[in-house]
Amino acid sequence: MLDRDGFRPNVGIILLNQKNQVFWGKRIRTHSWQFPQGGIDRGETPEQAMFRELHEEVGLKAEHVRILARTRDWLRYEVPDRYIRRDARGHYKGQKQIWYLLQLTGHDWDLNLRATNHPEFDAWRWNDYWVPLDVVVEFKRGVYEMALTELSRFVPRHDHRNRYLRSGMRSRDANHQDAPADLAPGPAFELPPGATFEPDPQAALKAQQPEGNRAP
Repeated sequence: MLDRDGFRPNVGIILLNQKNQVFWGKRIRTHSWQFPQGGIDRGETPEQAMFRELHEEVGLKAEHVRILARTRDWLRYEVPDRYIRRDARGHYKGQKQIWYLLQLTGHDWDLNLRATNHPEFDAWRWNDYWVPLDVVVEFKRGVYEMALTELSRFVPRHDHRNRYLRSGMRSRDANHQDAPADLAPGPAFELPPGATFEPDPQAALKAQQPEGNRAP
């Protein structure tokens, strides 16, 4: 289902844990990480589509989360031709998304990447709020920044240790000097059914580089 401009209606999900970290999933059989997202079916509202995708991709139900906010309007990104099926080129342009900010009220063990027989992710982790901007695929980065920025003012402020939340906005410079160097490499908890943990592939590549060749 495309609109007249060639964009498919879609929902994106930013899921927070109690430390204001965000769920970050690795697409199955790839090294690509992203937030949960999925198309809106004909006759669905964005909220109905969000809860359906939440269960299909992450295994959570409505009772496991609380809606904190959603974006006011559609956020759009175009998909490069090399990622579009040949039969869809010429009329499919990309995605237009409504983004939801959710608070996990359940537990880590409620997550299940094998809730359906067509899983989207094969690994997941918790990341600090703004970290996905530095590692998401380039053509989605603009939408991620708009969604994270618009929704950041609704993130609960009870955890003063979250150094990435700065008055609802991220102070970013070209060198990302505000990013702490002591980010934990992975979660210290038992993964849910169907999940395996794979560290951030970009961090792994940096660790393998000789000291003199590492980017600052």
